[in-house]
Amino acid sequence: MFTLENFYRSNEWQNLIKVLKLERLNDKGELICWHCGKPITRQYDAIAHHTIFLNSDNVNNYDISLNPDLIRFVHHRCHNKIHNKLGFVKREIFLVYGSPLSGKTTWAKDNMDEGDLLIDMDNIWECVSGCERYVKPKRLNAVVFGVRDELMRMVKYKVGKWNNAYIVGGFPLISERERLCKELGAREIYIECTKEECLSRLELSDNIDKSEWKKYIDDWWKKYTPHV
Repeated sequence: MFTLENFYRSNEWQNLIKVLKLERLNDKGELICWHCGKPITRQYDAIAHHTIFLNSDNVNNYDISLNPDLIRFVHHRCHNKIHNKLGFVKREIFLVYGSPLSGKTTWAKDNMDEGDLLIDMDNIWECVSGCERYVKPKRLNAVVFGVRDELMRMVKYKVGKWNNAYIVGGFPLISERERLCKELGAREIYIECTKEECLSRLELSDNIDKSEWKKYIDDWWKKYTPHV
């Protein structure tokens, strides 16, 4: 028996989506957004949308939840627009993860709407310390992590009137991602970016300790365990 929280992490759903993505490529090898008609250029930007909204009553009705005829691929932002247009309010929580400098925060901000919640460690550090972005005085560790934990608690218990929540972080270990997704009912968004691309962006960055951040990137890729 599935719940809405664990359905999207199930093997049945994940395998179906992989097959449908391949089947629905056009002659140019593009996956086209059902809502706006434009190509979905990034895999992590493709959301599988049910034309019949899933709820706790129908998620175990496989004629609905696993029916290919009721599934459309749309951009993440288009998915939000569909829900807003139909007045369908459903809080969703997204765990946005990837290597340092992969573009996690940029992607989240590009897809958020007014009233959404963003939990981003770099933002918290900047706010609490008053320092330049990516400058993180170690003596503030306890305060910064305490703020993050309180925000995570509010997401877990649905405190406040926020719409969707985007939790941005590295989260290289699959065990940590699975724990958070289970606790929060979150859906994973992996911001795909090669190590070489991240290092290239590092070289172009200003106001950042490049030697320190190279260590962060190297460490993330050593720890990273992909979803099986």
